[in-house]
Amino acid sequence: MIPFNIPVLPASTQSYFEKVLGTRKFSGDGEFTKACNRILEEYCHTPKALLTTSCTHALEVSAILSEIREGDEVIMPSFTFVTTANAFVMRGATIVFVDITPGTMNMDAAQIEKAITPKTRAIVPMHYGGVACDMETILSVAQKHQLRVVEDAAQGLGAFYKDKSLGSLGDFGTFSFHDTKNIHCGEGGALLINNQAFVERAEIIREKGTDRSRFVRGLVDKYTWRDIGSSYLPSEFNAAILYPQLLDIDGISQKRLSIWNQYNQALQPLAEKGLIQLPVVPEGCRHNGHVFFIKCKDQEERNRLMAYLKSKEVFAVSHYVPLHSSPAGQKFGRFSGEDKYTTRESERLLRLPLYYDLSQDQAAEVTDHLFQFYA
Repeated sequence: MIPFNIPVLPASTQSYFEKVLGTRKFSGDGEFTKACNRILEEYCHTPKALLTTSCTHALEVSAILSEIREGDEVIMPSFTFVTTANAFVMRGATIVFVDITPGTMNMDAAQIEKAITPKTRAIVPMHYGGVACDMETILSVAQKHQLRVVEDAAQGLGAFYKDKSLGSLGDFGTFSFHDTKNIHCGEGGALLINNQAFVERAEIIREKGTDRSRFVRGLVDKYTWRDIGSSYLPSEFNAAILYPQLLDIDGISQKRLSIWNQYNQALQPLAEKGLIQLPVVPEGCRHNGHVFFIKCKDQEERNRLMAYLKSKEVFAVSHYVPLHSSPAGQKFGRFSGEDKYTTRESERLLRLPLYYDLSQDQAAEVTDHLFQFYA
């Protein structure tokens, strides 16, 4: 059997986990949480990184910091995970969905300005599969219209846009450490704050609306309620699982990229015959091998291929159902312009197994089955 995903687990993980047990300090912001924050700050060249309990919660903090209020509008792709939208809907915003570019499945930056109204407050690009959106255009539009940019880089740690880490280009960046990601702690995330002016408030929001972080640093003699917030702090166990993987971000990315490249090279003959389409990585983007997808002719063929692979004990999967077609998407948002690619491309996309411990032989077996199907 070749599963879709197996989370990476470095051999040193157990020793770090046991170290937390020995300290008897299990709540967050201990030694490992602070170490993980430092690694992210240095790796991403950002003023402040804060571990959170999920990427969802990092997005929620970003929405608060962006001062999103009832009646505001936020622009994002429809082809994304539900929490990209939920974080802003919870603040009372209307989501304005824009179409994607089919090669990358990222939001089409050329559609953003057409979607802007006097109510628009933020743009939320989601870097699909760790391949960067057209951030040069997005940042230019945001600056012109004085909009916040919140990067949903859930899949993007270890990936870059013109040599800048994903998550470090907008006002705020968010990562996911769910165990489907390259680097994980089961459940977890991180918030990058790329403007020093927001750091103190971000710490308060993350600490249930209190200035506990200043108290811990000895800057106040007691802590008190200062702002809205919630319990966004992960436990030290999560941070201890994450820590050894953060020490090897590039190594983990390179191993996954080797599998990505093997798939891409092996499947070129099928692409050249027009039987499938392969992903596109634009110039200036350095991705992290998070997702390898193919595009089938249509949804019916995609479903038949998925069932065929499952019969061979190879588990390939589809991905997001476009948010604008969902009941909540219709209630809390609208689509701007024409849905030229979002629905069509999502219906024919199939993700192949890709994880750190996938061997070359296993990857070759996956591609062999694809050739057999299309024969």
